[in-house]
Amino acid sequence: MTEEWKERITVDPKVLSGKPVIKGTRIAVEFILNLLSNGWKTEQILKNYPQLKKEDIMAASLLLTC
Repeated sequence: MTEEWKERITVDPKVLSGKPVIKGTRIAVEFILNLLSNGWKTEQILKNYPQLKKEDIMAASLLLTC
């Protein structure tokens, strides 16, 4: 999944002031990372935000290592 994150995350100055978001949503990568850092499990995020896929969360996490 080294480059696949580029298919899942986008930056558009018209959406959330240009913050990276999951494509097709207004859910910021920063928001997902905050949930994870506060102890949320992937399954909890997916249950509360059904428009997301597991790969979206993985892509957001991968940005930390880029």
